[in-house]
Amino acid sequence: MRRPFRLVWRKFWIDCILLKFLRLGFVSGLKLDLNFLAGMTSPSDLEQLAEIELQKEEEEDEEEQRAVPDGPSRTDPSHPYYDVARHGIIQVSGDDNYGRKLIVFSSCCLPPSHQLNHRRLLEYLKFTLDQYVEMDYILVYFHYGLRSSNKPSLGWLREAYGEFDRKYKKNLKTLYVVHPTNFIRIAWNIFKPLISHKFGKKLKYVNYLAELREHLNYDQLFIPADVLRHDEKLRAAQKGGPPPPVKTPPPRPPLPTQQFGVSLQYIREKNREAIIPPVIAQTVAYLKEKGLRTEGIFRRSVRVQTIKEVQKLYNQGKPVNFDLYHDVHVAAVILKTFLRELPEPLLTFRVYSQVLELLGVESSLRATRCKQIVESLPEHNFIVLKFLLCFLNMVSQESLSNKMSASNLACVFGVNLVWPRHGSISLSALTPINIFTEILVEHFAAVFGSRCPPAQVTP
Repeated sequence: MRRPFRLVWRKFWIDCILLKFLRLGFVSGLKLDLNFLAGMTSPSDLEQLAEIELQKEEEEDEEEQRAVPDGPSRTDPSHPYYDVARHGIIQVSGDDNYGRKLIVFSSCCLPPSHQLNHRRLLEYLKFTLDQYVEMDYILVYFHYGLRSSNKPSLGWLREAYGEFDRKYKKNLKTLYVVHPTNFIRIAWNIFKPLISHKFGKKLKYVNYLAELREHLNYDQLFIPADVLRHDEKLRAAQKGGPPPPVKTPPPRPPLPTQQFGVSLQYIREKNREAIIPPVIAQTVAYLKEKGLRTEGIFRRSVRVQTIKEVQKLYNQGKPVNFDLYHDVHVAAVILKTFLRELPEPLLTFRVYSQVLELLGVESSLRATRCKQIVESLPEHNFIVLKFLLCFLNMVSQESLSNKMSASNLACVFGVNLVWPRHGSISLSALTPINIFTEILVEHFAAVFGSRCPPAQVTP
């Protein structure tokens, strides 16, 4: 089929501009020497070259059979940014392996520009980040699917960077750019004069999704189907054939002393029928003594290597002395990590849908409904949950010092107490999960007071 005349004409002008850059020595075989570009090319020339690269990528994609994009995510129509949120562009995928919030931005979910107010998109991104920027967090940007028809302007990107002041940049630990292209690399050079060296070091390019497994809890990451298909295509091209199926090695049998990644029942059986898992009992005891008044407790991350060392000690059945680390946040992160690595959440998979239905319950009746949900748990889960929430209630009572109200604690712990059996937590599910957890913390006595198993333990 012959291409329409306008595409031929557009390609002619693109070729003319590319020839100009070739003659100037800026482009050689379409492999860009970005340091040379940054030093020798004006911002307007770089912007023009970025547009050329994006159009080139678009034309290459047009040769593929276009996949049907993911449908919009389910979002409550009463959401203040429903017009933007319904597209599923931004998702919060719980925490990574070390207690840091994962926030995902997917370009393939951007609708055509005439269907989206990009100013509203910026406001919605800030609205989402505002809930988490006081704690350490990570951004994952899926670049695939950005086209000339749906991309925000470079002027918009400048405005966005300018509006994200220090409170947004301070606690951002890493920005992963997945499936980067020449467009991304050129755009990065355009913004280099505006970006601090410290912030620039947080950027990491990820060529294939498999590389994310080294850094994040991949299985809980929200990845659009279009991005998954694109990754398969890239891997096939790299190997010169269809991508081999990903082989998952058989799981090793857990050590008798294993504490992380095994069930509550396993831990109880291997620890002389201890009702409260040792990791929870010890971290809570330490934090109750030394962390209740620590500002931002549970909001900070610590060195990844430190967390691995402590996990290894626990899994080998060796004693852990948190005083040796001179950082109260180590125990806080270990507690969250333990909860997150349970094969089944402490609240069990069964109640996940019941928690999501909480938004449909009248506000005055929600505490009663939460009590019903909690009391339906198996006895062992109930006892451990009651022990943990009793402690979190203590933390909230010191909120004038530690700045951790019931609402703040809910944002941190909600996604570590309940998650779906399959897939990750969607952004729309965070609201009922956080409301549920806030009620458990704030109304601890009312929710947990009636059921008192003989074996229960208090912090």
